[in-house]
Amino acid sequence: MLRYLLSKLLTFVPTFLGVTLVSFAFIRVLPGDPIIVMAGERGLTEERYAELQAQFGFDRPLYVQFWDYLTGVLQGDLGESFVTKKPVWDEFFSLFPATLELSIVAIILATALGIPAGVIAAMYRGKFFDRALMSSALVGYSMPIFWWALLLIIVFSGNLGWTPVSGRIDLLYFFPDVTGFMLIDSLLSGQKGAFASAVSHLVLPSIVLATIPLAVIARQTRSAMLEVLSEDYIRTARAKGLAPVRVNGLHALRNAMIPVVTVIGLSVGMLLAGAILTETIFSWPGIGKWMLDSIFRRDYPVVQGGLLLVAGFVMVVNLIVDLLYGLINPKIRKR
Repeated sequence: MLRYLLSKLLTFVPTFLGVTLVSFAFIRVLPGDPIIVMAGERGLTEERYAELQAQFGFDRPLYVQFWDYLTGVLQGDLGESFVTKKPVWDEFFSLFPATLELSIVAIILATALGIPAGVIAAMYRGKFFDRALMSSALVGYSMPIFWWALLLIIVFSGNLGWTPVSGRIDLLYFFPDVTGFMLIDSLLSGQKGAFASAVSHLVLPSIVLATIPLAVIARQTRSAMLEVLSEDYIRTARAKGLAPVRVNGLHALRNAMIPVVTVIGLSVGMLLAGAILTETIFSWPGIGKWMLDSIFRRDYPVVQGGLLLVAGFVMVVNLIVDLLYGLINPKIRKR
């Protein structure tokens, strides 16, 4: 197991370097000049333009800029935002709890509904439940996030008035930002109605963000369960008269969980990518909206640092998923 862990950790090095290069190149291939975006076209003389280029290092060759960026990253310095003049580290970790809270609720929702849906579909293969659940999963996977979000806002916020349109909590509640998680901080505040307000603001964004992972998890669970249910030891367990709940829930589902756990881990990256649209539509103050705004403003340090930190988080989650394999399948611990 230790060798297995070390081999996974070693893959972090080339992945980290690759993400660093991609994040550096990504923002620079987009059209638009960051100096013109910051200073504006009016009143920007050639002398002032050259001065700003030298100030931000844009007058140097790209390989020199990349080397300076890479050495800064290795020293823990991601730079400062061109717009706010704040360190990228500080801005990221002030906004990341909002995105993490939304992503955690979404992945819990997707897992809690996707796995049972996949199990039921496998147990009733080719029947009504299987077709209904898998058709719903296909629709959920194919539906554009922005369209689904706007539809829910029109129905539940506009017509029914059940949920708020945007934000994380009603403006009438004020309390210290202890953990960064609005659900926890609203409970700690002791203010009546604060927690209910936080939950109501979280409902629609989490449903929208969970839709595609839920569909993927349901389809993967069904596929893995069908493969396991055809194994000889499952037929033996049924022949011994074991209850269907024990056969499907204990023996079959546990052995089918490895590909499902893999999909759940990969869904974390999908959630963070989907958070950009979701947070923008619902005005959710997280890193998705922050990075999208930074792309429009050509804020190089924010886009580079944000992509790198998000990629690092996804790599850590994938490492945790790999370690969970050992808990699900003891054979992996011996590697």
